Amino acid sequence: MIRRQLLATLAAAAFVPALLTAPPVLAATAKRGEAEKKHADMTKTVGSLSLATSRLAVEMASADMVKMFAKFEVAEQETIADILKSMETEKAEGALKVPTDAEVEAMLDPAGKDALAVLKGLNGAGFDKAYVAAQSDGHKKLLVIQEDYLRVGQDREHLSVAKLARGMINEHLDHLAMLEA
Repeated sequence: MIRRQLLATLAAAAFVPALLTAPPVLAATAKRGEAEKKHADMTKTVGSLSLATSRLAVEMASADMVKMFAKFEVAEQETIADILKSMETEKAEGALKVPTDAEVEAMLDPAGKDALAVLKGLNGAGFDKAYVAAQSDGHKKLLVIQEDYLRVGQDREHLSVAKLARGMINEHLDHLAMLEA
């Protein structure tokens, strides 16, 4: 009898820590701290400028290769924006929720709003050159944001996004260098 009670007590003692630990979803949420918030916020701010200027370039670019880059950039930035937004809620959907122009412009900092206004005032080859330069500058900033987060990040999903973004950003920097040449 004592042996059965001892075994039952040991089994219960082994089970109690499992009850006290957070479920996987809550544990993942708890890992999202200041580094993850900073990564998401900075990526959204710089990415919003890239998205806003690329949407503009789809309509205003004069060179076909610049227009093509802008179309790819719009698709990528809309996807990243949706992913980062869904990561804030722990609820994701398969359908892409594209941010409106108003939502994108609301994410811009004052420098981004000024840069967008300057681009809106240009046309032709001058627009193309300024757009490519702005994209190159923005992608360099995005690369630094991803690399900074990869050094300190703890959240698997944010780390995965940063790794994927870093690869795409490096690829885009190569494309932008070709467009600048």
